[in-house]
Amino acid sequence: MKINKNYLNLKPSYLFKNIAEKTAQYKEAHPDADIIKMGIGDVTLPICKAAANAMTNAAKEMGNINTFHGYPSSYGEDFLLSAISNHYKKHIGIDIDENEIIVTCGAKEDVANILDIFDTDTTVLIPDPVYPVYLDTNIMTGRKIKFINATEENAYLPLPTDADAADLIYICSPNNPTGAAYTREQLKVWVDFAIKNNAVILYDAAYEMFISDSECPRSIFEIDGARQCAIELCSFSKTAGFTGVRCGYTVIPTELESDGVKLLDLWKRRQSTKFNGVSYVVQRAAAAAFSDEGYKQLCENINYYRRNTENMTKTFDKIGIKYFGGKNSPYVWLKCPNGMKSWDFFDLLLDKCNIIGTPGAGFGENGEGFFRLSGFGDNDRCVEALERIEKMNF
Repeated sequence: MKINKNYLNLKPSYLFKNIAEKTAQYKEAHPDADIIKMGIGDVTLPICKAAANAMTNAAKEMGNINTFHGYPSSYGEDFLLSAISNHYKKHIGIDIDENEIIVTCGAKEDVANILDIFDTDTTVLIPDPVYPVYLDTNIMTGRKIKFINATEENAYLPLPTDADAADLIYICSPNNPTGAAYTREQLKVWVDFAIKNNAVILYDAAYEMFISDSECPRSIFEIDGARQCAIELCSFSKTAGFTGVRCGYTVIPTELESDGVKLLDLWKRRQSTKFNGVSYVVQRAAAAAFSDEGYKQLCENINYYRRNTENMTKTFDKIGIKYFGGKNSPYVWLKCPNGMKSWDFFDLLLDKCNIIGTPGAGFGENGEGFFRLSGFGDNDRCVEALERIEKMNF
């Protein structure tokens, strides 16, 4: 029996597992500590009422012999595909055909699973710092990995040069972890670059609902030419608070081809073999989240989280800590004060302020010396955390 030895090239454990272990150890040693968690990007508000009610009704349907549903479609039920297509049309202003949408369990899964339709003998371009799943899934498959540097100097929005040519290009905007968001002009550079190099952009749009700047597109398909070179990976996790419900969708334009083969056909073939579809109950909830009533409730939740990042940026402006993100993103990417290393700052915040954040070094070499704070938390607890930080007098 032979194992996949590519797994041996991974770091021993996942970033957020390390944080959880350090937090548990501290809690055990300090059982009375009032810890405020601002690390992992997990939502704290319940799913919106429209979605919750739809789940309840769908669950009742499943308990009735006359309305029971068995296996769902591997691509998504018509009512949800229609709701997603309408979302693109009504809220983003672009046309996406229902046939180009494939419903899944979430963007994290899709980021990994989409690689199945591409040859392992491909080169991938990944930004550094980066959401660890992009890197780890490509290490697992043994692909050649190139990095493009996202740094303080380019405001964490790198643009490609000829040296960055690759087969697959990962872009996340608004970005995780830095919170930076590309403008239309900047994304057009990436689209033109991908077309020139016969590459495919894997565009992670998990945080599109947080964009407030009209110059920053919510979908890559707002950019001319993107339908010839891009796949969009979307999630209800941050949009609708579905982190514990699990639902997402991938959009592959019918025009997108490689070696004369439509990538949409390959993805559907992959899904029909390896995936039995998202449960009927969850799909009903997702469709309700994109209803008129549901969307209004989603926006209220998003604005709740925005108040957290607004308070963060105001505090950091006041005490002189440099940061990125926070405007079009639920994340604030701050520069560790006094030249501290990321994990040293993690330990300091935990010990002196009882605050959990995410060390930037966990996202790559360029994350060293930076720190991510999440806006997915309780408003009052966020204010309390910022008051603790302010008292540190950095």
